[in-house]
Amino acid sequence: MTLNFVERGSGIPVLAVHGWTPDHRLMLGCLEPFFSGRPGYRRLYPDLPGMGKSPAPESIASSDDVLAALDDFVDRTIGDAPFLLVGESYGGYLSRALVRTRADQVLGLALICPIGAVVEHADRHVPGHRVLRADPDLLASVDPRTAEAFAEIAVVQTPETLRRFREEIMPGLDAADSAAMARIRQRWTLTDDPEGGEPFARPTLILTGRQDSSVGYLDQFVLLPHYPRASFAVLDVAGHNLQFEQPELFDTLMGDWLDRVDESSQHGADGRRTRRLTG
Repeated sequence: MTLNFVERGSGIPVLAVHGWTPDHRLMLGCLEPFFSGRPGYRRLYPDLPGMGKSPAPESIASSDDVLAALDDFVDRTIGDAPFLLVGESYGGYLSRALVRTRADQVLGLALICPIGAVVEHADRHVPGHRVLRADPDLLASVDPRTAEAFAEIAVVQTPETLRRFREEIMPGLDAADSAAMARIRQRWTLTDDPEGGEPFARPTLILTGRQDSSVGYLDQFVLLPHYPRASFAVLDVAGHNLQFEQPELFDTLMGDWLDRVDESSQHGADGRRTRRLTG
């Protein structure tokens, strides 16, 4: 099947995979400001099946099928070229699985509030929802549906975080094919464990929020042995909207990751300097 996607820039491919229910705008909103000061990267933002403008026919009935569609998207748009991979939440789960089969091709992996070692929410180790910067008047200024969706996971309630939620997340929630997603949700756990293969020994970043009541941070920490080049961060005053609740820290840590990827790409496995990879 063909996935809808948005493309920006040129150079080394960067595949950005959004989470469950939102669409590509979630990733576009947090990565484009970051990459605006870093030329030389071709950013690819697909909509997963059943989300955004990507259809999900009856044949898409599990996370395995979604992963297969994403893998096919890589074949169609990137081929066998080296690329960077960024995944958020459910997209982080899929990204780890993609790394398992394309480890030699992925230059670096960044995970933003990813689902960790425990897939089903009822089994996760997550903190209770807690708002650290509340603004009741702000919630009263928007329609009830938006206010409820925002308040459900927001740790920081400010005009800016609400703006970004409305622009980057809410449109995807509105566009999602609920019937298709219910069908996929019945077989949500991937057949193959993303960490079931060899450790991924290239630069990795795992970003988590201390107050993330959706995926938490404990179930991601146990992934570290599989990613020996991973930086692991738990950000205070950050929930599942970490990327715009702590935007400065987000940009700083993403920048460090990209620097490490670039440095690694300039050196071979034996430490000798090689030509920088270009798109």
